[in-house]
Amino acid sequence: MPLHYLRRLTSVNRSERADRHLARYLAFVAGAVNAGGFLAVRQYTSHMSGIVAAMADNFAIGAYALAVRGLAALTLFFLGALTTTLIVRWGRSHNLSSEYALPLLVEAALLVAFGVTGKVFVVEPVIGTILLLCFTMGLQNAIVTKISTSVIRTTHITGMVTDVGIAVGRILWAYASRTGDATTHHWSSLRLLTSLIALFFIGGVIGAIGFKSFGFLFTLPLALLIVILAILPVIDDLRQQSAASPEHK
Repeated sequence: MPLHYLRRLTSVNRSERADRHLARYLAFVAGAVNAGGFLAVRQYTSHMSGIVAAMADNFAIGAYALAVRGLAALTLFFLGALTTTLIVRWGRSHNLSSEYALPLLVEAALLVAFGVTGKVFVVEPVIGTILLLCFTMGLQNAIVTKISTSVIRTTHITGMVTDVGIAVGRILWAYASRTGDATTHHWSSLRLLTSLIALFFIGGVIGAIGFKSFGFLFTLPLALLIVILAILPVIDDLRQQSAASPEHK
């Protein structure tokens, strides 16, 4: 990938094209982690609707320990999103070009931790691993949500499918009613949403195969991909701080 392209993906100087491309990369990663993580710990970790539904079912039948486990997973997803917001705000207060890249590096570090500390196969769910992955998915989802001002999410497939239905409905209505409404925006939104869903699925297939073949270590190439996407703005900030230090004056 050209350096100028990588720099624009996660730098503070945003463009709609950069937002869309970054969202596609991260949708692929989310799908891979979600599906692969299921093989490793027998639970999806980006599906908060399912977790809350399972919490309600478990609470209703008296399986309180499982309900508490679900609450812990939900809380860690929330804390991941909270952490992204705090990191971005901190970077912005320090005028860093890497305010969006820093949470991605945290995500990469968490995936490395997941990869090197887990076992190749886990028969029973490991709550610590589940919480780590939920935190990671919350962290990532908040990154693209903040970058795109809440327009794009990379793990919320239910919302994306809903938005696809809305976009198709608007396009069909515009053509059927011949009102002259512009459909360019709707077609663009439709292409983005369908590509995110497709990449989440493709990532899921590759993640499942990767985890089945290599175990937890399959997260390492995913972490490397994230580092490649995020590292240049961080390097730019380090160079700028180095140039501004007293030794260089």
